[in-house]
Amino acid sequence: MKRSLAAALCVVVLAPAAAFAADSYDILGKDGSKIGQVKLTGAPQGTLIDIELVGGSLTPGRHGLHFHQSGDCSDVGQYKKSGSHVGHAEGKHGLLNPNGPEPGDLPNLVVAQDGSAQVNLFTSLVKIDELKDQDGSALIIHANEDDQISQPIGKAGDRVACASIK
Repeated sequence: MKRSLAAALCVVVLAPAAAFAADSYDILGKDGSKIGQVKLTGAPQGTLIDIELVGGSLTPGRHGLHFHQSGDCSDVGQYKKSGSHVGHAEGKHGLLNPNGPEPGDLPNLVVAQDGSAQVNLFTSLVKIDELKDQDGSALIIHANEDDQISQPIGKAGDRVACASIK
């Protein structure tokens, strides 16, 4: 009896770890070269986001960060094929917007003086299976800070980096 109970407990202990496996995706810069990586981990109530950028990849300061509706980063330097924000029809843009946020809205990414960044974020607005739907999604980094309220993208400016999530 003790042996079967121990085996059952091992299965219970190991099963949740597999459920929280992380997927990693390359982040491409304005010229299409790899500037970093994003790791996404599905959680029971959302998605854990771990971003690491190498030094010199972006200008220092705050940069808008959003999930976009298509995992297409093929138009290097523009990244317009990634479409609008995930769930843009479900609310108004901005984490501070009383009629928002959209599921693709995220806090700003803060880039250090050397152009590197490392952050671990959580969003309860979208789950990983929604990001990895039929056409995937993209993590987009914008040139400027997102003010979290202005329409349509919080004055975040051009798209300067893209990670295709599929």
